[in-house]
Amino acid sequence: MSKGITKRAENYSQWYNDIVIKADLAENSGVRGCMVIKPYGFAIWEKMKAQLDIMFKETGHENAYFPLFIPKSYFAKEASHVDGFAKECAVVTHYRLKTTENGDIIVDESSKLEEELIVRPTSETIIWSTYKKWIQSYRDLPILINQWANVVRWEMRTRLFLRTTEFLWQEGHTAHETSPEAIAETNQMLDVYADFAEQWMAMPVIKGSKTESERFAGALDTLSIEAMMQDGKALQSGTSHFLGQNFAKAFDVKFTSKEGKEEFVWASSWGVSTRLMGALVMAHSDDKGLVLPPKLAPIQVVIVPIYKSEEQLKTISKKVDEITQKLKDKGISFKFDDRTTYRPGHKFAEYELKGVPVRLAVGMRDIENGTIELARRDTLEKNIYDIKGIENVIEDLMDEIQQSIFRKALKFREENTHKADTYEEFKDIIKNKSGFVYAHWDGTPETEQKIQQETKATVRNIPFDSPEEEGVCMVTGKSSKKRVLFAKSY
Repeated sequence: MSKGITKRAENYSQWYNDIVIKADLAENSGVRGCMVIKPYGFAIWEKMKAQLDIMFKETGHENAYFPLFIPKSYFAKEASHVDGFAKECAVVTHYRLKTTENGDIIVDESSKLEEELIVRPTSETIIWSTYKKWIQSYRDLPILINQWANVVRWEMRTRLFLRTTEFLWQEGHTAHETSPEAIAETNQMLDVYADFAEQWMAMPVIKGSKTESERFAGALDTLSIEAMMQDGKALQSGTSHFLGQNFAKAFDVKFTSKEGKEEFVWASSWGVSTRLMGALVMAHSDDKGLVLPPKLAPIQVVIVPIYKSEEQLKTISKKVDEITQKLKDKGISFKFDDRTTYRPGHKFAEYELKGVPVRLAVGMRDIENGTIELARRDTLEKNIYDIKGIENVIEDLMDEIQQSIFRKALKFREENTHKADTYEEFKDIIKNKSGFVYAHWDGTPETEQKIQQETKATVRNIPFDSPEEEGVCMVTGKSSKKRVLFAKSY
């Protein structure tokens, strides 16, 4: 099954595409720039979605759904927002087709819409037009809403999961009485994303603020989590935005305060998307295929029987039934692959490719000896264990593999994180070493743009945990209070 996967070291981009396609995660569709998420890939996304949904609800949020179409006039109400998305919008202009005498299907010109509709690239405008009806008094606040949806951003260059014209995501939109409450919400949700990335995806991330030029269109502040992929590039893996009162003012959303004064509402928005699927592939996988953290693996244990006759298969299946019942009792997902159309070697390669964390192989000799072979996907180690109590071994291994994958990713990040004090040193690292670079920057968009144009590296964020440190900008020599995080990125 793993034949045909390009090696990471030879062509990282092709290696990524090979795994996404050959592990049955997704494929390109008949619509340019859009993808089909296949059942196995969607099963991983469902596990991500289920856990995030729990975390959102634990922090007081509720799910709702808003229209896919947004009147064009809504975008015109918030100038910086429309500027940020204008070049990515898909626009609906007509609502009917007709058939010509030749049998061709064409747009019916008489069905032109009075006002064009935008297929949502994000939902701030439609949601804030709705909040105007929901909010009159401080008693109506806070509103803590999340939406699971699809969005469209017209992309010219697309890659499965990482950048597609249509993608799945969640978007949170909250309304608050005060600025401190909205800021606290913005920070809280970034912490939720970071916790999910590290505890569930086994992917270490760096939390920080985006520079002014990298902020979400219409936000006063944008926070992000940044993860390192195995080619040293950064992947923005979640964002949370403090919107201030910009959208409240654009849509005239006011409330009567406890003091009886009329005030504009304060807002936040936050989101993660199926881009996390791309992150999962690139952060952990190897030349044999996917490596999945057990918490997100659709199948945590696969059991492959080794047999020479139907009678042997029946005997093995009976023993496997005992094992799977104990795994089920422990909440561990499993698959017994007793297909007779494939040999064990083919099955081993298939489940390595799909990243199943633990593989058990059991034959007649194992049953006679009371043993079973267990292979770990993360380390590719094989060991023989007693069948009795194997469910306890596997339960412990689930935690160990989860931590092992995280430790490996963290070690890789640490080994590929550098400091640069001069611009020449910085350019050398970016060109010859890749990875993350901490360096001083003077805080100006002009210097930021110059660095990006000359090196293709960008300020990923201004890390919260970056210590105060007097220094000078590596480019201009102007004073700087702390180092920021640079990297090439997706």
